[in-house]
Amino acid sequence: MYKAIIIDDEPLARQLVKTFLQPHTQFETVAECGDGFEGFKAIQELNPDLVFLDVQMPKVNGFEMLELLETPPSVIFTTAFDEYAMKAFEAHAVDYLLKPISRERFDKAIQKWQQQQSAQKAAPELEALAQANVYEGYHHRVVVKDNGLIRIIPAADIHYIEANDDYIKIVTQDGSYLKKSTLGHIEQTLDPQHFVRVHRSYIIPVSQLLRIEPYEKESHIALLQCGAKVTVSKSGMVKLKSLLGW
Repeated sequence: MYKAIIIDDEPLARQLVKTFLQPHTQFETVAECGDGFEGFKAIQELNPDLVFLDVQMPKVNGFEMLELLETPPSVIFTTAFDEYAMKAFEAHAVDYLLKPISRERFDKAIQKWQQQQSAQKAAPELEALAQANVYEGYHHRVVVKDNGLIRIIPAADIHYIEANDDYIKIVTQDGSYLKKSTLGHIEQTLDPQHFVRVHRSYIIPVSQLLRIEPYEKESHIALLQCGAKVTVSKSGMVKLKSLLGW
């Protein structure tokens, strides 16, 4: 018996998925959740084989919830918005169902999941879904786990971001937080008009820039309003000059 979890803020949408799933007797619906916080907790506790996940939900959206999971389960997205489809498949989603969902389309998604399970048994290939975290346009916030709690950091509160081995360190006025990600990935999600990767180890918001001073050879030091000093490489200086019109 496979375990399934349904995560959607609309009760009727959850009920429809549950009804469509009933003929597939290999599945047991072990939890229904109304938002990303509940979904995250249920996945951690119940370790499902398949999750039916809405994208736009209160508090934490579907992609942000997946980012919090170290080993996400298989996911079939259920949403009324088609603009997230490309990112969903880039995140290796099993399928992407647009509301209103028909039974025929639902059954095809289940069949696709079964085919993937068979392929994984022949040649296992597990890849985290957490690379997505799609928000409308560039991200306006970053979601992290902080001592077992979920913390949402507005992008405007970020002082700078630093590479830290397999993690990134996000520094804010309230403190610093570690997130399992790469600087390259977080760079792609933030608005390039406001955030600049000035060094292989640093990303800074332009709003934090106080002044730039020469350093060794062709590098510089950026003095930030928060009091931090960040190394600026030659290529980082080129990016800053281009963005600031120097």
